[in-house]
Amino acid sequence: MTSQSGQPRILVTFGTRPEAIKMFPVVAALRETGQCDVKVVVTAQHRELLDSVLDLAGLRPDLDLDLMLPNQSLDGLTARILTRFGEALDHLRPDRVLVHGDTLTTMAASMACYFRRIPVGHVEAGLRSGDIYSPWPEEVNRKVTGVIADLHFAPTETSAAALRAENVREKSIHVTGNTVIDALLFARAKIAAEPSLAPAIAPLRERFAGKRIIAVTAHRRENFGSGMAGIAQALQELASREDVAVIYPLHPNPNVSDVMRPALGGHDNIALTTPLDYLDFVAMMEAADIVLTDSGGIQEEAPSLGKPVLVMRDTTERPEGITAGTARLVGTDPAVIVREASRLLDDRSAYLTMARAHNPYGEGHAASRVAALAVEASRSR
Repeated sequence: MTSQSGQPRILVTFGTRPEAIKMFPVVAALRETGQCDVKVVVTAQHRELLDSVLDLAGLRPDLDLDLMLPNQSLDGLTARILTRFGEALDHLRPDRVLVHGDTLTTMAASMACYFRRIPVGHVEAGLRSGDIYSPWPEEVNRKVTGVIADLHFAPTETSAAALRAENVREKSIHVTGNTVIDALLFARAKIAAEPSLAPAIAPLRERFAGKRIIAVTAHRRENFGSGMAGIAQALQELASREDVAVIYPLHPNPNVSDVMRPALGGHDNIALTTPLDYLDFVAMMEAADIVLTDSGGIQEEAPSLGKPVLVMRDTTERPEGITAGTARLVGTDPAVIVREASRLLDDRSAYLTMARAHNPYGEGHAASRVAALAVEASRSR
């Protein structure tokens, strides 16, 4: 519905911390246009992790569906998002909805919009690994969303090419850069202005003074089981070096913590922390020499800070980083992880080659491009 001001109503939705990080700049940019009525609906697919980002951004959702349940199944969560978000659409009646990336919130919200013929704009569109089980279930989530969306905000030319290969109409594809860079620059500026906003990392810097710091994130579903065990073994071996320290914020999922705590807890050169607020997380990446991750967004963020990324997966939907040289696939074989990390630690030339490689994910103006395109499309309907 058009709002009382006569402006189109654009609804932005997300449910996880990574989505919130990448979408709060879009909400801000939409509001800065002064040309639309912006509504925000969160599913709270990640409750505690989401809230810290909302606080950072000063963002209060218009509706918080609060759908998180203990040990929730993928199909159960999908059903709850689909029905509850559908109710939100019936209440708010937006002219357009913006979704992000590849979560269950993204797919289910897009389906609810489709059932009501509400157009969908897909932020971070076109990422593809080519394997529907890696990452799982994200690859199918984003492919389904891509079928429904009529606006595709591709972060790079590579992702735009993937959409063209799926016969997405050229005029609906827009290369914008990735909004995570907007969020990262916002966070860096806040930390620079007030270092006390990132309190968790300073004592770890002091504890590990003089050591090469490896920052780690590992939580992907496809790595549960043997993959997590392999990562733990690699971290044990790397941390046995006197010149290395590991900082690892543990994901609360027991498939992660129940493996990592027994294997890595109590090691002098390993700090297992609770999940970090976004500002602390950015500070951790800045403090690190190398980043080991199975995450998606960190493959984009770390290169903006000049940090080489070793991706503990067999495939990536972000091949731009591999091509540019900012990231390298290492899988979960502990021997490969240790070999590639050691190469960066011991070979200065190899390290600088990755650290100085061009970041292909943009310069920090993606959100304003997305906002302008979304408003234009909404006003022309």
